[in-house]
Amino acid sequence: MDQTAFPPPCDSEVYCAGHILHQVQKAKLFDDDKYFVDMKLKAAPVHHVIAYVASLCLPAFRNLSNEFPNVTVSPAKLQEFISAYFEKAGTEFESWTPQDWHDKPKFLEKVADQELRNWAEKIHNLWKSLGRKIRSGVKDHPELYSQIYTPHPVIVPGGRFRELYYWDSYWVINGLLLSEMTDTAYGMIQNFLYLVNRYGFVPNGGRIYYERRSQPPFLTLMVESYYRATKDKEFLRETLPALEQEYQFWMRNRSEVVKVNEAEHVLNRYHVQVDLPRPESYTDDLELAEGLATDRKEQLWMDLKAGAESGWDFSSRWYIDGNGHNNGTLRETRTSQILPADLNALLCLNEKTLASFHRILGNGDSAAMYDQAAARRLEAIESVLWDAERGAWFDYNLVTHSNHFEFYPSNLAPVWAQCYSRPEMGEKAVEYLKGSGALQFPNGVPTSLRESGQQWDYPNAWPPLQHMLIEGLSKLPSDDAKQLAFDLAQRWIKTNWLAFMKYKAMFEKYDVNGDGKPGGGGEYEVQLGFGWTNGVALQLLDQYGATLTSESRHVSSGLLLPLVISAFLMLQ
Repeated sequence: MDQTAFPPPCDSEVYCAGHILHQVQKAKLFDDDKYFVDMKLKAAPVHHVIAYVASLCLPAFRNLSNEFPNVTVSPAKLQEFISAYFEKAGTEFESWTPQDWHDKPKFLEKVADQELRNWAEKIHNLWKSLGRKIRSGVKDHPELYSQIYTPHPVIVPGGRFRELYYWDSYWVINGLLLSEMTDTAYGMIQNFLYLVNRYGFVPNGGRIYYERRSQPPFLTLMVESYYRATKDKEFLRETLPALEQEYQFWMRNRSEVVKVNEAEHVLNRYHVQVDLPRPESYTDDLELAEGLATDRKEQLWMDLKAGAESGWDFSSRWYIDGNGHNNGTLRETRTSQILPADLNALLCLNEKTLASFHRILGNGDSAAMYDQAAARRLEAIESVLWDAERGAWFDYNLVTHSNHFEFYPSNLAPVWAQCYSRPEMGEKAVEYLKGSGALQFPNGVPTSLRESGQQWDYPNAWPPLQHMLIEGLSKLPSDDAKQLAFDLAQRWIKTNWLAFMKYKAMFEKYDVNGDGKPGGGGEYEVQLGFGWTNGVALQLLDQYGATLTSESRHVSSGLLLPLVISAFLMLQ
């Protein structure tokens, strides 16, 4: 391994770096690289020698490597080694049904269309199949697992995403609160607070190979959703120190000073200074970097991790080619060189929300401090990201010191965050959206208008982006914007509902061109389950239930996806 100034994704010589990981992943023994790094190390039956048995794994692999002259172990021998030292992925969980799940939550009464109401009930039922509880063995013997222990059960996204994920959970929690599952939502928030206390921030997800990168910081908004539902001031008081600690992490480790027109502004970016390929996508990263010089490889791997930290993994949005333009291929991913409009809108909203929490608790001075932070950010966003002529907010390129003018739904994130200073900006953004070409699709707003083959691009539409867009438009004063919000909600509900009728499943993303067609592209097959999709659907059914319609008609099931049925059964 090359010597580097940057750390590996975690310190484990099994799950994050070293010869076992390298050889097993390169041999492609599993269809998905994530499977191997989710496997548990075997333990001996005698309790006190468990750690000792785990420590035998590394020397045993060294001995095995020495049997092969070129140090590449044969696939058959690797398979034997894995069978001897590892258990299958998923054994770290025990089955768990949320105790607070019950029939007929009140929001169902708001859904006028009978077909949609029946469907909403089925979505509400899905929470039971997505519940996971971590076994106590993970707490007692963390060295045997890649799973990070958290004390409370969770609702997971679904499919290959067996563990908790950070930003997904915001929409999951909002859905749980509508389902009146307050205890489950509370437990999930407590897990995130536990992770902040352990790491100083919330990792990307519940695995050690994610522990040196985060995801969009939605924890403050999760707490706000819970507070709105419960009015529990004591809870607010208890959570505030961790929320402030997370905010400080982003300001200390993910901020950049930008000079525009002689004025200096501080804005945030995704930035992960961690070496080596991502363990869960090891061969993808290895193959992508083939032929690059060592420093360029290191840079690419860091920017891919920053892309994963953004939640948009991956997208042409993060490309910067050799000329500094927003072009290229996945190999030109330079996430850390971009100041994203949506991350900064989210942090602006976090600052305003932290100010409001302090005001609720009677802390006037602290509230004023966060108000000032939000005002400074607003000024920065309007100086660096806002384009008055085009009428939207655009990512800023730190290489060329200019904005990227491609369409992404994130260009309207400040409308969702209500982080703009003049009312006409919101209305200009509606005009921008109408003229962008992004509204011409019957099944949602695409993630971009570029077909790169990456999953956070055209033709995929993603639940969180639809929800942020719809919620933002619905908060604008004009009837025109409110009508557009409803139209987009109707399109999104229709595609979700049609897909459910065809496949009896909810998917992580959808194709804007097919009525009820799941999305595709990227590093893995489309996943079903699916946490945030369920949460967004329930929120839209709650908000617009009186007027949304299923436009009920016969749906052909001739397009059934391969393995959908078996995958769905696996979730049960």
